[in-house]
Amino acid sequence: MKLVHLVVGALVLVAFLLTGQYMDYLDVRSGRLGDAARMMYRSRHIYILLAGLVNLGVGAYFIRRAGGWQKALQTLGSILILVAPILMLAAFFSESGVPGLRRHFTQPAIIIISIGTLCHAFSSLRPRSSVVRKD
Repeated sequence: MKLVHLVVGALVLVAFLLTGQYMDYLDVRSGRLGDAARMMYRSRHIYILLAGLVNLGVGAYFIRRAGGWQKALQTLGSILILVAPILMLAAFFSESGVPGLRRHFTQPAIIIISIGTLCHAFSSLRPRSSVVRKD
């Protein structure tokens, strides 16, 4: 799973660079598309960066849990974190140029990457009795 997160993170960072080029092609900076569309493109663009960096971070520090609820929670977190970039890329191409504040992909993507990150954090918790203190 460590390698999967690292590869997905690297691919998403490449997608971040390519969506930046796409925004340059559309001339989003000039404001020709309007302030709302400009804001939508930029925010979706940054969300793609978020998804890539979270995947790289998880991949860099990934340690497979031994078993039980911790392993299940970690696996669930990884699946959610790996799915989020797909939704964020879909949001970039489908929501950015559309008038209004429709967020059919963005909101679920932000929620699942948050839940996935929390799942990873909680999977690392250990019972107090297993923690050795050195004073």
